[in-house]
Amino acid sequence: MTKLTDFLVKCRMTGMVSNQILLKIIKISLKSDNLELQTRLMLEKEWGLDKLNQFLLLLESQDCKNIKAINYLDEEYPQTLRTIYNPPALLFFEGNIALLKTECVAIIGSREATNYSFRCISALVPRLVNRYTIVSGLANGADSMANEEALVYGKTIAVLGSSLNQAFPSKNRHLQREIARNGLLITEYPVGDSIQPWHFPQRNRIIAGLSQKIIVTEAKLKSGSMITVDLALENGREVLALPGQVDSELSRGCNSLIEQGAIPLIDFDSL
Repeated sequence: MTKLTDFLVKCRMTGMVSNQILLKIIKISLKSDNLELQTRLMLEKEWGLDKLNQFLLLLESQDCKNIKAINYLDEEYPQTLRTIYNPPALLFFEGNIALLKTECVAIIGSREATNYSFRCISALVPRLVNRYTIVSGLANGADSMANEEALVYGKTIAVLGSSLNQAFPSKNRHLQREIARNGLLITEYPVGDSIQPWHFPQRNRIIAGLSQKIIVTEAKLKSGSMITVDLALENGREVLALPGQVDSELSRGCNSLIEQGAIPLIDFDSL
């Protein structure tokens, strides 16, 4: 890790520093020769002296050995991710970091995905892997289907809503280890962070930011997949949706997207 990354990791591992503050520290690093001093001054102004002193005690105790991470300024950090709102200042990773610089397609969908998603993902992935890295969130259902199928034919990136030493859901632990060996795991949450419900909507902005295209297999009208689509559209990404049965709750999201202008994915060879 670079000296800046090492300092950012230690800050993040205190549990007191948000992503927004990390981005401020990165901005300070571009202008200051004494990053730690300027960071202290900035934090004292934001927090007050008591909270700053608490932070400094925690900072001194952090050990970054064996941690792999890149920051917003590093060469390995993808330009597509720099352009999104609130880009992750740090990405902790395990696996092939070079995959972040490849052309990516996200395949997402319901945690309750049916065999329809599985059949479509099984047909889609072999057609995509020669040109794209498959990105998904390693959640139950369509996400893990996409990550698992991509490993059979090519490379995949799993964006976690937990730290690298946790598996959520736990049944995907083996798949997560396989991706670490043959693909890439990334997260903005350091070892020691507990899993929180808001981590997963936050993770979705990274999935959307990494990907040139977003493919939605099945989704309810109100779901994490639809949040990811909204984020993708905000960043000018192409959205494709699988049309589904009009009486299926899991197809209402996709059918609504198509009604609003998303590309209906009816010819897999056209991708």
